[in-house]
Amino acid sequence: MNQRTDSDPSPAHILVVDDTPTNRYVLATVLRRAGHQVTEAEDGTRALEILAGPGPLPELAIVDVRLPDMSGFEVCEHIKNTPATAAVPVINISASAITVDDRAHGLYRGADVYLVEPVAPAELLATVTATLRYSRARRQAELLTERLHLLNRFTLALYSAPDARTLIGVTAEAAGAIFRSDVAVFLTTPQGTPLVAHTWTDPHTGENPGRPHVHNAPARAATSLRHTHTTGPDLPCAPPRLKDPAQRRVVVGRAKADRQPVVVVTSADAITTADDGRLLTQLTQASALALEALRSYSEEHALALTLQRSFLPESLPETARADLAVRYLPASERTEIGGDFYEAVTTPAGLVVAVGDVAGHSLDAAMVMGQVRHALRAYATEGHPPQAILAHLDHLLTSVRPGASVTLCVILIEADSDALHIANAGHLPPLIRNPDGTTRYVREHGPLLGLSLPHPPAHRVTVEPGSLLVLVTDGLVERRHEDLDHSLHALAALVGDIGPDPEETCTKLLDRLLPDGSDDVALMAVRVNAPRPR
Repeated sequence: MNQRTDSDPSPAHILVVDDTPTNRYVLATVLRRAGHQVTEAEDGTRALEILAGPGPLPELAIVDVRLPDMSGFEVCEHIKNTPATAAVPVINISASAITVDDRAHGLYRGADVYLVEPVAPAELLATVTATLRYSRARRQAELLTERLHLLNRFTLALYSAPDARTLIGVTAEAAGAIFRSDVAVFLTTPQGTPLVAHTWTDPHTGENPGRPHVHNAPARAATSLRHTHTTGPDLPCAPPRLKDPAQRRVVVGRAKADRQPVVVVTSADAITTADDGRLLTQLTQASALALEALRSYSEEHALALTLQRSFLPESLPETARADLAVRYLPASERTEIGGDFYEAVTTPAGLVVAVGDVAGHSLDAAMVMGQVRHALRAYATEGHPPQAILAHLDHLLTSVRPGASVTLCVILIEADSDALHIANAGHLPPLIRNPDGTTRYVREHGPLLGLSLPHPPAHRVTVEPGSLLVLVTDGLVERRHEDLDHSLHALAALVGDIGPDPEETCTKLLDRLLPDGSDDVALMAVRVNAPRPR
């Protein structure tokens, strides 16, 4: 592999502009014998056409000062004032404009060097070499600066990636943009799925979406991923330069020795300096560290979700007084778990049902939820009425969990009457669907738990047998940029249309309201049957 350095002595493409054929021939011959590629122009107009053409720019221009259509000073000034050619170094050369004023004028107009003819071949070649050395070093520094800027921008995107598919796409996009090469990236997701992202046209669709194509890795690539070191996994349908192991550059990054790696594959000729190699290594390692962060979050999220589910009731009480259905829907994997919960307890006074939500999203919120639910169950079993349950829970929170806050709606369905006793501590209002399909919210409420504030008496309402009681947490109805009253109105309309069956109500509410995954959802539907005789 050719390693280009700042003092790169390799031949260059040089533009020679002179209206005298003999002079052009002499200059071009000297340069070609030294290995340079030479393009000739007989006047300023032709020189500017070559510079503006579709081909690669010359690395250097040698411009005679006396030209038939414009001066060499004007050609030089045009080159330096055009953004596309401003970095091309210019050597002015002249056999007639040789005074100090002429040379100073040429340098002021933009020339990098001014030579007076006749010029000895050794002096010409030494001047060309020195000029190229400076311009190449400057271009290399500018390129490195640009690549460092891209690396910084893409590193921020890597650590912001919400999942492994996004992460591998950002890694491939970053490597392709920084090194201007076809790229393939391999990794294994925290869930164990091997993925590949590549920047070339998808062979299955024939389309290039403009962004890396991400899909499951082929079986052979997945098998070799853990043990890959220098040759990289198989790359079916890759461009020829990446298919041949001898023509590709492979970098492997791991956050820990026992972790599955992130593997980045580029063409070998895209990595031309030691700085390029270090940049590619840094990008790969940043991707591996970001993947490790996703893996840690995924493991913590799974642990917290398991713990949270263990806090929820394993079964619901069976009672002739009511038919119950519940649903619990965790937030998406991109969101920390919350503290949503439900409870139902049979007591001598009747059936106590409750739905609540601990403020915040974290493992700590789930722990608070478990404490509150178990305490609620204990207080209800002891026979405390709803408002007393809230008072006891508020005292518990302020004593053992200062700073925690909980919204909670507790309802006692009396066993021997049509009465409901509703105590609401800052929670969403419970919804009652009458047997005729009409709905109403019970909006009376007190402060949320954890503030050491007094709670009003429970609100007593009567319902007909066959009425449906619906309790939800905000994950079902709250949406960013949407008025909550509008969402509650939509919920009431859906419950009115669905019917009195609790299971059907829960299923259809989740289907039609489509939770956005930003918060947990706890949902309880209770069909109230006829009370038992006194």
